[in-house]
Parts: sequence; C-alpha cells; structure tokens
Amino acid sequence: MTETVEIVSPIDGRVYAERALATATEIKAAVALARHAQAHWRRAALAERAAGLTRFIDALLDMNEEIVPELAWQMGRPVRFGGEARGVEERGRHMIAIAEEALKPIQRSGKDGFRRFISREPLGTMLVIAPWNYPYLTAINAVVPGLMAGNAVILKHASQTLLVGERFAAAVRSAGLPEGIFQNFAMSHDATERLIGSGEIDHINFTGSAEGGRRIEMAAAGTFASLTLELGGKDPAYVREDAPLEASIENLVDGAFYNSGQSCCGVERIYVHENLFGRFVEGFVEHAKTYTLGNPLDMGTMVGPMAQPRLADLVREQMAEALRKGAKAHLHTRDDRNGPGSPYLPPEILTNVNHQMAVMREESFGPVVGIMKVRDDDEAIALMNDSPYGLTASIWTSDFERAAALGARIETGTVFMNRCDYLDPGLVWTGVKETGKGGSLSEIGYHNLTQPKSYHLRRI
Repeated sequence: MTETVEIVSPIDGRVYAERALATATEIKAAVALARHAQAHWRRAALAERAAGLTRFIDALLDMNEEIVPELAWQMGRPVRFGGEARGVEERGRHMIAIAEEALKPIQRSGKDGFRRFISREPLGTMLVIAPWNYPYLTAINAVVPGLMAGNAVILKHASQTLLVGERFAAAVRSAGLPEGIFQNFAMSHDATERLIGSGEIDHINFTGSAEGGRRIEMAAAGTFASLTLELGGKDPAYVREDAPLEASIENLVDGAFYNSGQSCCGVERIYVHENLFGRFVEGFVEHAKTYTLGNPLDMGTMVGPMAQPRLADLVREQMAEALRKGAKAHLHTRDDRNGPGSPYLPPEILTNVNHQMAVMREESFGPVVGIMKVRDDDEAIALMNDSPYGLTASIWTSDFERAAALGARIETGTVFMNRCDYLDPGLVWTGVKETGKGGSLSEIGYHNLTQPKSYHLRRI
C-alpha cells in the first residue's frame, strides 16, 4: 500500500493536497540519475549554467500569480504580501551574477617555473531539506548556488509546503535543465535519514529546528558529507537612547509580527533604554493594533493563521506561563476567540518580562514579543547574549560607530543597524551556537558548496 502525506490547510483545517511518499526504489534511482547528470553538468560552461538558471528564475516568477494563494492555503501567509517573488529574484539573480568571480581559480604567483592555483570543484550530489515558513526563499538559497557550482540537487520540502517543491520541478523543466540534475521528492523522516546515512549524498543543506539539526548530524555520522545547518533562533533587538523612535517602532512591529512571527530572523525579544521605554511601548502597542488577524485570502488581512495548531498552542503556553509569573499583556491574549487547537493566534506584546520566562528564552516562532527595560549598553548586550541561539541581532541607534562596536560583542551571525528580518544576498547568511553551522549566499555560500583543489605545476 502506498504511503501518503497530507497538507492540512491552516485556513480551514481541511486537506488541501495529498501526495505519495517516495519509495526506497524511487529514491535509489533518483540518486543514480543525479550522479549521472552531475558528471556531465559539472563540465558545462558556467555561462551555460547561468543561462539555464536564469530561465529557471524567470519560470518561477511567471508562476507567482498562482503561487501566492497556493502559499496562503499551505502555510497561511496573507495574499496581500505577494508571496516571495521579490526575494527569489533578488537572491537568485545575485548568486548567478557573482558565480564567475566566486568560483574562478585563485592564482598564486612568485615562483619562477611554476604555475600554482586553487580551483573550486563541485561537491557532487546535494540534498536540500527546506522548511515551510519561507518555502521558496530558503530553498533558493541552496538550489541556485548549488546548481551554479556544478552540483546535482535533490529537494525534500517540508510536508506543509510540498507544492513548492513541485513548482521548483516545473520551473526546472521549463528552463530545459538536464534531466536528473534537479529532482523533487516527498520523503518521510525515516527515508530522509536513511538517504543521508547511505553515503550517497555529498552535502546536506537543512533549515529547521535545532533538534532536527541534531538528527541530521547523527544520520550523517561517518559519511563525511558536509553540512549547512540553519536551526533555531531567538533574535533580539536593542533600542538605544539615541534611536530614531518612530522608525524603530514601525520596523520592529513588522519584524515581530510579519508572517505571524514565523520568520527565522523574526524579532522575538526587544530591549529598550529606560529613557525611551515608556514612549516606545506606547507607540509599539498602537502600531501593532493595525496588524489585523484574519483569513489570509482576504486582502485586508495583515496576520494570517500559524502553519499548524500545535505551533500556535506552544506560543499560547509560553504566554500563559509569562502571565502567571507577572508579565503584562497589551493586546489580545485574553481575547483569543479561537482558543487552543486553533492556528489563528492574534499578535501579543508582553512587558514586565524577564529571562526566567520561556517567552524570553526559548524559541517562540509565533506572533508574540517581549519588551524589557535596560539601563545601558552593557545590560542590553548581556541580555542579548543570554540565549543558546545566534542568528541575527538588531541595534537601533543614530551612531554607526557605536553600532559596529556593540555588534562586535554580540554572539550572532548577522548584526543589523536600524533594520531587521532581511537577508542581503551579498552577505553570508550564517549563525552561531545552536543556530547552526556553515553559511549560504554571497561568495562564502559558494565556498560551502564546493571543494578546493590545489594545482602545483612545475616546468622542467
């Protein structure tokens, strides 16, 4: 009997789509096909790869009108935001554009009679395990540079957003890329771990929870496959006394509640200088009231349902614990009409919070943010670093030099000043501590998807 997986829509709880899980025979055949295709693809001229992947990006963008409501049905993002086309285009085209420079051999000079250089060689077959929260963007981060670098890619998308993988596969066909160089499968967790442990995969790119990352590492043990892992986060923001107040409020409300708080680099905790605290909280609450919760298919909706009811219930539990310990709620916590078991969770702001509360210490990944008062930079930095995670941190200030100096003290992969919740494809996307290892985007992303090879040539 064929095993299947269902996409249960957060909009109404009904099954939106159902797909068959790949069998062991199908997965084995896919790996063999990938290896065969990659042996030829790696020898293709970089210009040929770039042309094919440009057609791939174009094909994805042409689908966007259909993709936007499809995303709402799969994971709940409101249609008013237009999907992920802008980021897909920016990241995809940037990585194509920099490939020639990033992948060109590094020449070494200074020795007569010798030619010495380091080339970048593809790793082989990549497995990309993509999450549901930004299902196109997280996949693009690995798929485009992976293929540009000469690798074959097998995509295993999250069960909540399986149709995204099918869109990728359709765009690859439309672009006329070689058969087998990109393949998409619905796979169970067990089948995925068996594939990783088979030794047939050369690189794994995983975006998900810290626990999921640990399982990936254990499955890959002894295979010597390389890993890129983007895992949990509890991203902080610090609003200094000299911060541009209105801009800080507007941007941080969006950073906390966009995508129902289900952003890898969403702002989950905010530390505000005591001299600004009252005005900041007042303005933050007023602006957050405009973030309406509703059906994501309605153009007026700012905040849609969370992807799954269990995820919303986790946030409810964190908020309930904080309130029991003395936190103050400023929006809808006691007016959650849908209640436990519903993915519809309104945004919430908590003050009177501290680091003994889970909402300030553990990943929430939902529409809740805690705001704490701090005396000075030192207290803010100590609290920002009091976390097992480190993906991004934002500093809100009018002083570039001070922001850079404070950023050097923060345990994080990216330091922002006066912005948040954004990936610049010209900069490496990486994390520290339990947020993961490796990095994507920029030329460093290419370094993580290739193997250096040295040439030491002597003339006699």
